[in-house]
Amino acid sequence: MHATPAYKLAYSSCPNDTFIFKAIAKKMIDLKGFTFEIAVDDVEALNQQAVQLTHDITKLSFAALGSLMDRYALLRCGAALGRGCGPLVVSRPGHSLNDAKKTRQTVAVPGVGTTAFHLFRFFMADRYPDIDFTILPMSFEKIMPAVLDRTADFGIIIHEGRFVYQSMGLEMRADLGQWWEDKTELPIPLGCIAVRRDMDPGIACEIQSLIRTGIDHAAANPDLGKDYIFEHAQEMDETVIRQHIDLYVNRFSKDLGNTGEQAVVAFFSYARKTGMIPETDLPLFAC
Repeated sequence: MHATPAYKLAYSSCPNDTFIFKAIAKKMIDLKGFTFEIAVDDVEALNQQAVQLTHDITKLSFAALGSLMDRYALLRCGAALGRGCGPLVVSRPGHSLNDAKKTRQTVAVPGVGTTAFHLFRFFMADRYPDIDFTILPMSFEKIMPAVLDRTADFGIIIHEGRFVYQSMGLEMRADLGQWWEDKTELPIPLGCIAVRRDMDPGIACEIQSLIRTGIDHAAANPDLGKDYIFEHAQEMDETVIRQHIDLYVNRFSKDLGNTGEQAVVAFFSYARKTGMIPETDLPLFAC
């Protein structure tokens, strides 16, 4: 039994995470003797907390995991990875990324440790290698308002932002996920669930199995715990929340599989070539 001590479990407020973890958070399933201290926060905040090993099990951007391989190892479930779900670069009407050739432009990003920012760097190196931007990190829900009020010229939007940016009067300038898919023919690895590298591998495997059970329970009972998802969602429209869950909770969430693993390895290869994450010989997975 694993009643003490409680494991510190952290994930984001995004509907895909709260959907995946609602059965654990609300004890809708048998927790197999585990107890958890749960924290819900912005993914970039979790990325930063992981530097200090704040949580035993935590949501991370894949980009952050690449820089923290000495501290955390990947689980094979709970990931946000797929096709047609990557970050978007948006702006006010009448703007173009080419504008930065004339005058330096500001880009609001959801944290420099995020997969979204790494993808933007990869994309710019490929498409606009001679252009540089002023980077303005902020919480993801503040990005579109920052573009609208001219704090930033462009914004990299993630999560449910892709479903609402047009209704806010913004226009897409680049689909970073589509660029990745065209380049690699692989799904885009966005976020993952990782455990402390010093965790016993047997315990890691048990927790991995528990998360999978939670995913199965959520899929079989989508309306149970709906209030928990709404409590944390930044975008409260039920249709948007459902679109978000349907897009980001998919077969890769239950198991990365060979294709998912290839996507992660390819992403880390890009990041290492550009010097954004360090080389490592440590194994990718916890178990």
